Amino acid sequence: MYTPISAEEAVKAIKSGDHVHLSAIGNAPQVLIKAMCDRGRAGELKNVHVHHFHTEGAAPYADPEFEGIFQHDAFFVGANTRKSVQAGYADYIPVFLGEAAKLYRVGALPCDVALIQVCPPDENGYVSLGTSVDAALAAMEKARVVIAVVNKYVPRALGDATFHMSRIHYFVEDDRPLIEKFYEEPNEIDLAIGKNCAELIEDGACLQMGIGSLPNATLACLGNHKNLGIHTEMFADGVLNLVEKGVITGANKGVDKGKIVSTFLLGSNKVYNFVDNNPDVLMMDVQYTNDPFIIAQQPKMTAINSAIEIDLTGQVCADSIGTRQFSGAGGQIDFIYGASRSEGGKAIIAMPAMTKKGISKIVPTLTPGASVVTTRFHIHWFVTEYGAVNLYGKTMQERAKLLTSVAHPSVREDLEKAAFERFGSHYRFVTK
Repeated sequence: MYTPISAEEAVKAIKSGDHVHLSAIGNAPQVLIKAMCDRGRAGELKNVHVHHFHTEGAAPYADPEFEGIFQHDAFFVGANTRKSVQAGYADYIPVFLGEAAKLYRVGALPCDVALIQVCPPDENGYVSLGTSVDAALAAMEKARVVIAVVNKYVPRALGDATFHMSRIHYFVEDDRPLIEKFYEEPNEIDLAIGKNCAELIEDGACLQMGIGSLPNATLACLGNHKNLGIHTEMFADGVLNLVEKGVITGANKGVDKGKIVSTFLLGSNKVYNFVDNNPDVLMMDVQYTNDPFIIAQQPKMTAINSAIEIDLTGQVCADSIGTRQFSGAGGQIDFIYGASRSEGGKAIIAMPAMTKKGISKIVPTLTPGASVVTTRFHIHWFVTEYGAVNLYGKTMQERAKLLTSVAHPSVREDLEKAAFERFGSHYRFVTK
């Protein structure tokens, strides 16, 4: 049905000055990445821009040795590129994740070559992007050349992930297992936050959660809930237990009723096997999953996202530590805004009150240079291990009182003093 060629031969289609899109997360086409970088080392390429969501595994194109050869301009900064971005050898494109595909479609960002990874074609010639749809379809629509790694370990996910192989120009075979992600078990603080979040989640709610032990802690507290739905940008193993228990049914969803909808996955092989040929899971274009106006059509849409710090007025930094780029905006605002527009919806920012080094994450003012992702105009619920407070409709002084009440007890007095200095003597009379 197709004639495979070597990775080395395939990446000859990349030219100096090209913009290259990579399939992301655990589905990054590692064999093509290596072959592309080998060409760079050989002096065959220069000024090639590389775009992607965050990737797991090696990302050598972002290393200092490739300065002037490859330019990492990604939509999200992962652990494998963070040092290079912070050192200035690589860069970041600030963008809501839901608009990353749009950048290609409207021509704000070129795409010359798309490097993707797919499952083997079926009897009718259809393949699937498996665990990572994200902006790959938009990249394919604009690319001069589409190069696909055919990998038997890529699940045949349905939805937008599936398309005909005729859209691919070159095929390379590489059967290496997808990269798995095993999350730490939730600690006592995570479980306390998860419990506080779970108390805000109603039966029949539609959920979006981010990555890490905190979402898993929240999911672990939902075993007695009924008819929950999933419309998210990603999910991992924690969702599967609730599917098996019959808690997640999608019966109350306003859009894609009965279906779990996502744009990428990052978990164990159990998750990857779960989506394989599963008609109850739709892997969709990120421009669909993260569209706030689609999200808002889900009744009781409940979005739970985390952050790095929050100031006393409700400004949330989620992607930088001062001026140092740490990650990206991701889909936080896409879902915060969508959930806030949903009938009965709840937009939640949840995080520990302290860092692991004992530094308060609730601060009088954000660290100089910090990026505001969720503005004080967007924030609604805020949750720590010490409780949940709703900032929507509250004044600046009322917010300061509420946020102080869920801060670590050791810093509450300092926060009160900072608020008094900021707002004046009247502040002491403000009630929560």
